[in-house]
Amino acid sequence: MTDAIRPLIAGNWKMNGLKAAAAEFDAMLNGASEVSGKADLLVCPPATLIAAFAEKARGKKVAVGAQDCHPKASGAHTGDIAAEMVVDAGATAIIVGHSERRADHGEGDALVRQKAEAAWRAGAVAIVCIGETQAQRDAGRTLDIVRGQLDGSLPDSSTAANLVVAYEPVWAIGTGLTPTAKDVEQIHGFIRELLTTRFKAEGGRMRILYGGSVKPSNAAELMAVKNVNGALVGGASLKAADFLAIAKGCP
Repeated sequence: MTDAIRPLIAGNWKMNGLKAAAAEFDAMLNGASEVSGKADLLVCPPATLIAAFAEKARGKKVAVGAQDCHPKASGAHTGDIAAEMVVDAGATAIIVGHSERRADHGEGDALVRQKAEAAWRAGAVAIVCIGETQAQRDAGRTLDIVRGQLDGSLPDSSTAANLVVAYEPVWAIGTGLTPTAKDVEQIHGFIRELLTTRFKAEGGRMRILYGGSVKPSNAAELMAVKNVNGALVGGASLKAADFLAIAKGCP
């Protein structure tokens, strides 16, 4: 891990969480002070809980984010939510381009880039997700896929302050499978090289998160890998004990 880059542990709750889940979030808030020296903490609940969680988190050591946004600020887009809306509800970061959005909703790199720009327009940090499928990995195309998604999904005005990259090998999400530390180091090093080539010094300071079956038992090993600046956590972020334990794994 690059010493100068403060780690970020971001929880993606996906389509999970009713009002009763506030108890787990309260536990995260109560335990955050123990790990806040190691990493920044961010929880991205479903949109229905953003406002309530943001109110609870006011002045605390956990930030609240959103899982997606529409590229436009308003308009006739039934069922969609603008970046300005989630920021108005209290979100400070927005996940865009998650593999589940790319696969389930057919989102391509151009749309992901527009959503990142929408997040900035609203004053939020964009967390841009990239990663290869099992078929692409088996075909030896991992680096090509990663390069193409970075080139297409990241706006030219990306900086270390407004953008976070999350590498999530699709085949490892929710499967219990994880790449070896050596594999992660190779891919994250490749991502860092691409970022510094394109964005110069800013690219050297951008946070690159690893995601894909991150859990307390493997967090310390993964967080110790060079150019891994935190994690995007799925299922394990639904439980305060697991989420905080992952943060404790940061060097």
